[in-house]
Amino acid sequence: MTLSNLSPHPGSRKPRKRLGRGPGTGHGKTSGRGHKGFKARSGSGIKPGFEGGQMPLQRRLPKRGFRNPFRKQYAVVNVQDLNRFDAGTMVDRAGLEAAGLISAKDELIKVLGDGELTVSLTVMVDKVSDSARRKIEAAGGNVGAA
Repeated sequence: MTLSNLSPHPGSRKPRKRLGRGPGTGHGKTSGRGHKGFKARSGSGIKPGFEGGQMPLQRRLPKRGFRNPFRKQYAVVNVQDLNRFDAGTMVDRAGLEAAGLISAKDELIKVLGDGELTVSLTVMVDKVSDSARRKIEAAGGNVGAA
């Protein structure tokens, strides 16, 4: 047996219905849709969430909360994570991405002050917490805006 002589089991594959091809086919005129009604119309079909006219679940449940469309999401990097860079390095988006600390899809970056910093760095990111700024400057580095 090879790929060239494989075939499906008899009866497992049925030919498709050819609708609207005259009365002799048994699928002519109304094309298997019956007479009138919602399911006979074009573009019909029960939509997701339709419950037969009953008030749908998404309308029965109360609205709750608020989602701010202008929210800014920051990728967080801690001061202790910056120890992997060599002294005197300028740490920016490209450097953090190369080190695997942030992902390419992260839009904004914030450095937080968790841990200790032992190397002197120039940090160029969107935001820096006060404690992180103090630790970076105490290690002999400086902070700039990206």
